[in-house]
Amino acid sequence: MNIAPGKTEVSNVPFDQARVDRLMEDAGIDVLFATSKHNTQYLLGGYKFIFFAAMDAIGHSRYLPIVLYEKGEPEHAAYIGNKMEGGEHQNHPFWTPTLHAACWGTLDAANLAVEHLKQIGKSAARIGIEPGFLPSDAYALVRKALPDAKLIDATGMLESMRAIKTEAELEQLRIASELITDSMLATIAWAREGTTKTDIIERLRREETNRGAHFEYCLLTLGSSHNRAASSQAWKKGEVLSIDSGGNYHGYIGDLCRMGVLGEPDAELEDLLAEVEAVQQAAFSKVKAGTLGGDMISHAESALKASKVAAYTDFFAHGMGLITHEAPFLMTNHPVAYEGTYAAKPLEKNMVLSVETTMLHPSRGFIKLEDTVAVTDTGYVMFGDRGRGWNRGGIS
Repeated sequence: MNIAPGKTEVSNVPFDQARVDRLMEDAGIDVLFATSKHNTQYLLGGYKFIFFAAMDAIGHSRYLPIVLYEKGEPEHAAYIGNKMEGGEHQNHPFWTPTLHAACWGTLDAANLAVEHLKQIGKSAARIGIEPGFLPSDAYALVRKALPDAKLIDATGMLESMRAIKTEAELEQLRIASELITDSMLATIAWAREGTTKTDIIERLRREETNRGAHFEYCLLTLGSSHNRAASSQAWKKGEVLSIDSGGNYHGYIGDLCRMGVLGEPDAELEDLLAEVEAVQQAAFSKVKAGTLGGDMISHAESALKASKVAAYTDFFAHGMGLITHEAPFLMTNHPVAYEGTYAAKPLEKNMVLSVETTMLHPSRGFIKLEDTVAVTDTGYVMFGDRGRGWNRGGIS
C-alpha cells in the first residue's frame, strides 16, 4: 500500500510534535530516519510488528522498519515496513500519511526511504540516522543515493525524545513492573529444596507469560555463589536466592530484583539486606524534579561509603523505558559503556529510573534490590513496591 504524501493537516501525531521539532532543531536535523525497533515504536505511537518482535533475520537479510519524519511537516511522514504489515494497517491504520508495506529486507526498505526523501524534496537535507541500528548495506545505499545529504547521528536526540514519559507510558511501565514483581514473588514461593536454577528460571518465564508480560531474561543466584547463569545448582535450606528479571509489557520494560531465603532469615541476613535498603533509601530521598541527577548519585554513594558492607557492594542507577538503559544517563561506564551526560542536569517530572544496590558478600552470596521509580514534582512514585524484604521459599 502506498499513500502519497499530501498537504492536509495531520491531527493524530502520537508524540509531542513541538518537543520533537525543538530537539531536532537543537541537533541540526531536518528529517529523522529512525530504524531501531524502540524508536520506530515510539514514533508510531506504540506499534511494533509482532512477526519480528523476537527476531530480525529473514532469508538473506533482516527486517528494517523505517520511520521518516520531517521537522514541522507531519504530512510528509512515512512508515516503511514489511509486506505483511499491510494487514496491520487495514485493522489499525498508521498515522503516517505515507505507508510502504512492501519490504523483505534492508535494501528494499532503504531504497523506498530514499525515494520518499527525494519525493518530499529532502535529498540534500540534514538527515538524522541511528548508526547502531542502520545496517551497513542500507547505510551504503543511502550514502550513495543521496550524495548531497548530511547524515547526522541522531542517537542522543532520540534518547532525549523518549526521556520524559507520557502518562500512558508511565502506566505501561507500572504494569510491567507489577507483573514482573508478582511473577518473581510467586516463583520464590514455589521453589523449594532441590529446585534447580534452570527450573526456577523456567517457572519465572511461565509466571510472567501467564500474567501477560513478555519474558526477557532472569539472572539468578543461589547460596554463596555470585554466578547468575542458569545451571543445575539446586536450592538448599538456609540459602539465599537473588532473582533479577527483565520483561516487558507492550514493549515497556519491567526490571527489578528481589530476594528469597529457604527457611527463616538469620540476624546476619536481616542486617545485610538492611544495609542494601539503606543505600536504596538514600537514593530515593534525592529523587525529585529539579534535583541534579549527579546529586542523587553522590548522596547514595556517600551512604554506601559509610556502610560496613562498602568493600563488596556497588550502587548504580539508570534511566529506563522502552529499553533497559536509556535517558537519563546518570553514571559513566558503570557498568554499561556510555557517558553520564545527565549527571549535571536536573531530573525532570516523568523521567523513570532504575535504582539498584548490589552486594557480593564473600560468604552469604548475592544480595541485591533493584527498584523502578518515576520522578514527580514532589518526589517519586515507585512501581512494583512490594516483596522488598526476605521472601520465604517453598510456601506454595
